[in-house]
Amino acid sequence: MLTTRQKGIVLAITGGAFWGGSGVAGQYLLQNCGFGTAWLVATRMVTAGIILLLIDAVQHHGDIFSVWREGRNARELLIFALPGMLAVQYSYFACIQYGNAAAATVLQYLMPAFMVLYTTVRTRQLPSGVQAGCVALAILGTFLLVTHGEPGTLALPAIALFWGIVSGITGAVYTMSPKRLIRAYRATLITGWGMLIGGLCLVPWGQPWQATGTWTALSLAVFLYIIVFGTVLAFWFYLGSTKYIPPAETGVLASVEPLTAIVLSVLLLGASFGPAEILGAICILATVAILARS
Repeated sequence: MLTTRQKGIVLAITGGAFWGGSGVAGQYLLQNCGFGTAWLVATRMVTAGIILLLIDAVQHHGDIFSVWREGRNARELLIFALPGMLAVQYSYFACIQYGNAAAATVLQYLMPAFMVLYTTVRTRQLPSGVQAGCVALAILGTFLLVTHGEPGTLALPAIALFWGIVSGITGAVYTMSPKRLIRAYRATLITGWGMLIGGLCLVPWGQPWQATGTWTALSLAVFLYIIVFGTVLAFWFYLGSTKYIPPAETGVLASVEPLTAIVLSVLLLGASFGPAEILGAICILATVAILARS
């Protein structure tokens, strides 16, 4: 039998691994099967949002509309859904489409550095030495990741780098904007609405009913993995782990996500990750561990 702490560790690592796998699965659908980014993001978000809201309704006797009864809650939920959830999902998969899942997942982990910069501007206070060092470490990691450590060269297309940086910025919005709502309500409820609203706003461009890619038994299985394992179960396990271990520790353990994306990209998609890229990934992930611990 697992101890309480061991349960939390297993859940956090499993959730992070499922998330990492969804990036690799998305790369297969986007690059090998010809599906569009807008279609994949819209379909994923709407489907996962409906599933999460159904789960919340069953657990809490159908009360899923209470969050809309106050204007402040509605405004904060829309901020979370659009410049947060929708923006981070689209930019992440756009980076994958033009680059690769491993780099996209690592670049998304620039999020803590952008959170430090935002807090610095908002409070008009200089960051601590640890925070400033983490931002510098994240910049160094990004440089190594996208240049192979050679100035003047880009290992990623510029458009992929752009979307990767955008995913880090919007990831900070996604992380910071729903904190009060999640404390006041429930994480499944807020995330379910965020996914559903964000996905519906992308529907005119994504058109879930009109997939342009190639459907095979494998592409269908990969798509279902993204919805069930890479979204719903990954989120559920991640949240479930916070019942057994501190949230900061959960965040550090979930950093297995980019490691999973790197390993699966190499094994399944034939990606190459040299010493410079590996060192860059370590630098970026180290900022997560250091900031979470401090």
